[in-house]
Amino acid sequence: MTYGFTDTTGTTRTTTSEPGQCDGAACRRLERGGHARQRAASGSRLCPDCRLRLTHDLERLPRLHDACGQLLTGADRPRDRTSGGGSAAGLPFNTAAADARSGIVGTLRSWGALVVQERGLGAPPDTPAGITDFLLLHSAWLAGHEAAGELSDEVARCVRRAGRVVDPTPRRRVPVGDCVVPDCGGALTAAVRHGGAGQAVEVGCDAEPAHRWSGQDWVRRHGRTGARRTEPAVRWMTARDIAALWGTAPGSVYRHASEARWRRRAVKGRTYYHEHDVHASLGARA
Repeated sequence: MTYGFTDTTGTTRTTTSEPGQCDGAACRRLERGGHARQRAASGSRLCPDCRLRLTHDLERLPRLHDACGQLLTGADRPRDRTSGGGSAAGLPFNTAAADARSGIVGTLRSWGALVVQERGLGAPPDTPAGITDFLLLHSAWLAGHEAAGELSDEVARCVRRAGRVVDPTPRRRVPVGDCVVPDCGGALTAAVRHGGAGQAVEVGCDAEPAHRWSGQDWVRRHGRTGARRTEPAVRWMTARDIAALWGTAPGSVYRHASEARWRRRAVKGRTYYHEHDVHASLGARA
């Protein structure tokens, strides 16, 4: 990919889905898992969920590009070492971060070139942030383009690839119950990443990839919708899970458990607390 917003990929971007089906990356993954794709919105090649996911993924690319840049020769993550090509022996260099940055830039320039050429527009600033803003400005047009599915897929791949570089730490997965979106039969799982300055939690649905929230966003939403469910299943949570989802210190969890007399159970030496008691004490603070 060269500068100046020239698309040198030499490929013709097309899709092969049935008329009316969503071409988005999330729906394609659902189809591979045996689920039906959603219907595309009127005048679009993407369903509302995949359109929202594309927007969120695009917004993440400049930040991921910068984060990978900080890891090129940093010492806070595992690094690859260069070999050959005249490089000094043993010179530390994170090739995975460099490749992820190159992929982000190449993808953004390629799609920026498509918009510039097909819409007869001037090129945006040749920076990840500048091109991203340009693509977001024309996101409705892109969602209706015959290659919208490929855009969705390429951007999602860039996010996953860079995300693995920036955050290589395995995530502990915690089941948190049924999806809170009406008429969705999926189950929610919280992916908890430990390390660094704190903990980051993302709650995602196994049936619909677009249904995902930060830990505290899910707590707020669950608190509003949970009351409408009939005979909710009893769920038990560890102090570590509670601390991560509510963004509080484990010591505070134990204090609340003692003061409010949370129901508890012990399994193989580990203590679990009744979710309803946790919400009763901490729900308003989330």
